[in-house]
Amino acid sequence: QNDLAVQKKKIEEVEAWLKAHIFQRQPKQGGSVLLLTGPPGCGKTATLQILARDLGLQIQEWTNPLSLDFTKEDFRNIFGYDSNFHAFPSQAQAALFQDFLLRANKYNKLQMLGESSENDKKLILVEDIPNQFYRDPSSLHEILRSFVRRSRCPLVFIISDNFSGDSNQRSLFPAEIVEELCICNISFKPVAPTNMMKVLNRIAAAEASMNREKNYTPDRSSLELLCRGCSGDIRSAINSLQFSSTKDCSLEKEFWSKKKKSSTIKCEETGVSKVRKKSKCDTSGDQEIQAIGGKDPSIFLFHALGKIIYCKREAVPEAECPQLPAHLCQHRRDTLLIQPEDIVERSHMSGSTFNLYLHQNYVDFFSDIDDVVRASEYLSTADVLCSNWSTQLVMESYSASVATRGVIHSNTSRAFAHQQGGMGFRPLHKPQWFLINKKYLENCLAAKALFSSFCLPPECLQTELLPYLAVLANPMRNQAQIAFIQDVGRLPLKRHFGRLQLEALGDKEPGVPELPPGDPEALPCSPCSGSELPSSQPQPVAAQALLQDEELRIEEYDSD
Repeated sequence: QNDLAVQKKKIEEVEAWLKAHIFQRQPKQGGSVLLLTGPPGCGKTATLQILARDLGLQIQEWTNPLSLDFTKEDFRNIFGYDSNFHAFPSQAQAALFQDFLLRANKYNKLQMLGESSENDKKLILVEDIPNQFYRDPSSLHEILRSFVRRSRCPLVFIISDNFSGDSNQRSLFPAEIVEELCICNISFKPVAPTNMMKVLNRIAAAEASMNREKNYTPDRSSLELLCRGCSGDIRSAINSLQFSSTKDCSLEKEFWSKKKKSSTIKCEETGVSKVRKKSKCDTSGDQEIQAIGGKDPSIFLFHALGKIIYCKREAVPEAECPQLPAHLCQHRRDTLLIQPEDIVERSHMSGSTFNLYLHQNYVDFFSDIDDVVRASEYLSTADVLCSNWSTQLVMESYSASVATRGVIHSNTSRAFAHQQGGMGFRPLHKPQWFLINKKYLENCLAAKALFSSFCLPPECLQTELLPYLAVLANPMRNQAQIAFIQDVGRLPLKRHFGRLQLEALGDKEPGVPELPPGDPEALPCSPCSGSELPSSQPQPVAAQALLQDEELRIEEYDSD
């Protein structure tokens, strides 16, 4: 365990779960499921294997079948002239997976020569999940329900985080399944640079002592470049270390020396302070390492927003700061520790969508109303840059730059490194625009279906026809139409409109939610009853009750 570059707290959590569900398990207790998540190369599998070995547990791991064994006769029967080509003579992956869980739960693995048979405690590991479950997650859920009822040993799933938005964890293990089956989720963090440096130093020293003729020991600056370029992925860092330490790779060695020399010259030529030297060297190093086995750094939306909103800065001495004219002195700021454009790019999100999240959350982190005014002007300018659809793809990066830098510069409570202004930690939320747009699409679907006889587009139905019908209050229409008119065609009489309920943004959630498919303008017109309305639409009630309620509303309005 001491060799693991994983946080000690995470190792203790996994160890405590294994002890509780294996050694302290009740006789009639069902199976238990553990879900380990985290970015690639953060030590999930290594942690589980080390703990299983220390606790004396057997690991029975599922591996997807790689090939099918066919004979010549099988191929002749399948592809022959008289064949109807029904199917390959093989079981589906889901059936094979279910059979594996049954056998792994019922039987111990074969005892190999030299292995001890004293302890028969075991766990089932699934890291290579069958592809069929990604297309149909409900089949996996049924298998897990059966496993939890009948199993005698724990089941561990390992899933790596995905930054592209199509999260495997959310599709395979939605919140309702996690709650129903009491699935425990332990999330690993990327390996910290300090821990990665210790591991790389230890590996480099050990390899150099054993294979001094083939390998050379990289210096500390080279290892620091490796750590920065691997984004917390220790597997990638070790592979890069192995490649760059080989003496036979003369091209690689020459590349390292040239890069190091050029970066040193650049830093020495710059006549600035030690702090600014260090920051410039770090920036050049980040660019160099990408060509030496590094990986593109990616961050989740939650952390990307935090870096923009909290906007940490680097203190710059007064003597070295560029002097602004007297009429611009209020715009003086310390140097940012981040590049906003890089943050947006690493979040794997379009500039306009990132601006939506920024617009939803920036106000809570401002303490001066004049700062909010300036920030809102920058956000409005960014919105105008993306207003033309023909140039939107080109202007999105400029729009995100204006929005992020404008919000950062407008917040005077965080203008300098020594200031800890603002409102402290606040939870982040998803944009209300997503909820409103979803409601709008559902209203378009319902309007198009309920009032198809008017042959009008959904927008005209909701803004022109339905308000007119609501004034008529004609009881001859069916109940579903009356309910929809009451909900959409008439504004509420409340003096103060309540704020929509905000949905919190999780630290590993993708940025774009799932919206109803289809274009409301292109939907077919077909009559619809109340039972076919979207679930968010009001369900029809008796026409007489609606008319009575209408009269009460009119009386209240007149009395006011």
